[in-house]
Amino acid sequence: MSTYMPKAGEMTRKWYVINADGKPLGRIAVEAAVLLRGKHKPEFMPNVDCGDHVIIINAEKAVLTGKKLDGKMYYHHTGYIGNLKSVKYSTLMRTKPEFAMMKAVKGMLPDSTLGRKQLTRLRVYKGAEHKHAAQQPEDWAF
Repeated sequence: MSTYMPKAGEMTRKWYVINADGKPLGRIAVEAAVLLRGKHKPEFMPNVDCGDHVIIINAEKAVLTGKKLDGKMYYHHTGYIGNLKSVKYSTLMRTKPEFAMMKAVKGMLPDSTLGRKQLTRLRVYKGAEHKHAAQQPEDWAF
């Protein structure tokens, strides 16, 4: 008996929609990362890109629990000396909720070429409308 080894070309990719309305940001990011990696499939292999496409809608309505909205900060460096920029998550969720969601999902994917490839299949939208109706996405309930 031999073990089944999936190949990237053999994988069928489905489309899923996750509604972030009223759900914690981290819980949504976990579910999206699982779908992007393909860990929900029985033929999952960690070295093969076997994940699906994920659409996250209502990113602006995701919540941060506890005091994270005022205490948590997003830092980035411009590359110049002394230019470390910081933004509170309350400002980030008000101005760019898609970026905050993308950052959370990116942190849960592997830091490799495989993880970067998986992140390209993530689409995040601020409101309830998305432009992928032609792909016939399924709702993902968790």
